[in-house]
Amino acid sequence: MIEREAFQHYRESAGPKTTVPRLLAGILVIVICWLAVTFVVLTAGFYLYTGFGGYARLMESFITTRPGTLAVFLTFAGIWLGVWIAMRFLHKEKLSVLFGPTSRLAIGAFLKGLAAVLITSLISELALYAIAPQFVRTPIPLGDWIVFVVPVMLFAFVQTSAEELLFRGYLMRGLAHRFRSPLIWAVLPTLAFTLLHWHGGVPTLMTICVLVTIGSFAVLLAFILYRTGNLGGCMGAHFGNNIMGFLLISHESSFSAFSLYDGAPLQALDWTAGTTAAVTAVGIVSCALTAVLLFHSRSPLRLTPDRAAGSPTLPYGSAAI
Repeated sequence: MIEREAFQHYRESAGPKTTVPRLLAGILVIVICWLAVTFVVLTAGFYLYTGFGGYARLMESFITTRPGTLAVFLTFAGIWLGVWIAMRFLHKEKLSVLFGPTSRLAIGAFLKGLAAVLITSLISELALYAIAPQFVRTPIPLGDWIVFVVPVMLFAFVQTSAEELLFRGYLMRGLAHRFRSPLIWAVLPTLAFTLLHWHGGVPTLMTICVLVTIGSFAVLLAFILYRTGNLGGCMGAHFGNNIMGFLLISHESSFSAFSLYDGAPLQALDWTAGTTAAVTAVGIVSCALTAVLLFHSRSPLRLTPDRAAGSPTLPYGSAAI
């Protein structure tokens, strides 16, 4: 049984200035802030890393280094800044109301989401190894890896929490407040999140696999918010998914600077129809297993709705644009 009350409180917590024109203006503000912070952080990091010695290293090469990877994570602080500006000056609300009806992140839900995704990620890695048996230790010394664990986790949290704040918080809450249909308030943010992970220059079948897998994960994140009415579980699940790849087993050379092991690079796979179906199935089944861990009534990781203490159930109505 899926309760609607938690999400009802969440969507109805939006103020009267949560209108479509203001949401569109807010998106523009967020994009501008994100691009501006990205430019400043990457440019500053690039020149500091090269010792102000000109373009001795290409920016693409810088991003694959350890300082470059941390800089990429930090660029997502621009989303936090943009959402704060939009909420403060366009919607006249505090940023914290996006966390949930209590205006606080559900830490317990965060930890459960993190644990569930780490468990299912390990299972999916075993399945991927069966498909492409490649697993090698990276050059990073264990001592260096231990030193970097905490900083990488902090910077990765900036990245993952920013995406959840925008797509599951700002967009889903704002659209759900104005529209009744989940085709608008759930599907549109999910599609936007998925398509922003589109990378050109890769095999078509790989693109299909990646988009379907990320789309499945985005559906899971949206359902976590619907089930709990709080971003805590979403942030925990997203955080667990990313630190698995950044710190433990990487399948992308561009973001393997801190990972202990390298799995089979996705671009190097033989993307036949069979491989595509198998890898895609791993991603979908992993999301399904995560959902079981988070929603099954007997699971120790079961998420519960977040309700503001004493908050009444407000009548639901779909406002006009």
